[in-house]
Amino acid sequence: MKTITEIPARKFNGYVALFFFFVLIAANVGLIYWMAVNEHPVYLWIEIPLFIFTIIFSVGLFIVQPNEARVLVLFGKYIGSVRDTGFWWANPFAVKKHVSLRIRNFNSERIKVNDLHGNPIEIGAVVVWRVIDSARALFDVDNYEQFVAIQSETAIRGLATEYPYDSQDEERSSLRGNPQEIAEHLKKELQNRLDIAGVEVTESRISHLAYAPEIAQAMLRRQQAQAIIAARRKIVEGAVGMVHDALHLLSEQKIVDLDEEKKATMVNNLMVALVSESEAQPIINTGTLY
Repeated sequence: MKTITEIPARKFNGYVALFFFFVLIAANVGLIYWMAVNEHPVYLWIEIPLFIFTIIFSVGLFIVQPNEARVLVLFGKYIGSVRDTGFWWANPFAVKKHVSLRIRNFNSERIKVNDLHGNPIEIGAVVVWRVIDSARALFDVDNYEQFVAIQSETAIRGLATEYPYDSQDEERSSLRGNPQEIAEHLKKELQNRLDIAGVEVTESRISHLAYAPEIAQAMLRRQQAQAIIAARRKIVEGAVGMVHDALHLLSEQKIVDLDEEKKATMVNNLMVALVSESEAQPIINTGTLY
């Protein structure tokens, strides 16, 4: 397929053209008046073409507002686009199609799809985009607004299948845990898909992310269990470090001489006191460690 790229169209100052249009109107009125006064209808062969030329000339006038473009098509051939704001005149036989260059938002519906682990989730996104090539937007796709919507939803579905909803591994990216990375990935994927339509993606963000209702409660319990296990692991790791430091200081400063059996007893007591969920009750030992 041949790609059409935007090129500037030939145009002329609209105010100069408007002045010439008024001159043509004056010429038409003057000629009609002269024929009516002098009763010379023979000059109709001049008046009729002049009148038709005046009407055709006026069709060439058009206005370009800020952040919009006019795409000129002459008998089926693209002859250029006008982006400069103001009042212009161009070939009156050219069709002047309007294309908005303003920034727009596409807010996708909540899409139900499976994540990397096969869990059904609901996901939605907001895509901020604008047209940067008016020719490609009109001629390379059938409807560029509909094209953006369909390709955005397709990219969101593809993104959801590449990542898990959540991950306990900090080195592994997830939809919930790495929103910035996911947004950049989605933006890159969308840009690759929408380049053909002359569209630039300025920003993309996940606007909705949740487990599907049928598994939401089960996944919530699993998340809670995973969080408890992770917290317990951290507590145990911290307690082991604290016990190690305590025994090392006791031995280094020669506060008490402990054999292996006494060390085991102290380790057991310290681990119980540090890991236990309930607050430890102090017991004063007035005898031996046994």
